[in-house]
Amino acid sequence: MNPDDDLYEALSGYAESWGLILARWGLSRTAGRIWAWLQVCDPPECTAGDLVDALHVSKASISTNTRLLESMGLVERVGQRGSRASHYRLKPGGLEGLLRQRLIGSTEARALCERGLEALESESAERRERVEEVLDFYRFMEHELGDLLRHWQEHRGKKRRGG
Repeated sequence: MNPDDDLYEALSGYAESWGLILARWGLSRTAGRIWAWLQVCDPPECTAGDLVDALHVSKASISTNTRLLESMGLVERVGQRGSRASHYRLKPGGLEGLLRQRLIGSTEARALCERGLEALESESAERRERVEEVLDFYRFMEHELGDLLRHWQEHRGKKRRGG
């Protein structure tokens, strides 16, 4: 893609906007830009060099951030016949996987709060109240994320069936 053409400019702006959003969510701006670029690039796989050229960031930053996105389950590394370089692409189902990770995290946090309350069993209600509020939040999140995951799976199933 020619860096001077209108499509490249539009897609670069798209990637930059995702970078800013993910930075507000606590990830790096570069991770957001990589994730967005892999949504729109053609072909759908890029080498680290392709990402350096497209996003104008260092190879070290690409390496660090692709590893982060891989660990989150949003990006996967694939080989291509005839190429020694690793190629990166969006991981199919990555967003559902991210939602599953959040559900697991909420379940773990709820269980931890329950342990905290057990330890505070003979303490004052005022002291227990702080942990109870956190426990209530994670019980709520666990329930809602479970429902959200089910709704997402239903939604994707309908879209795949053409509905």
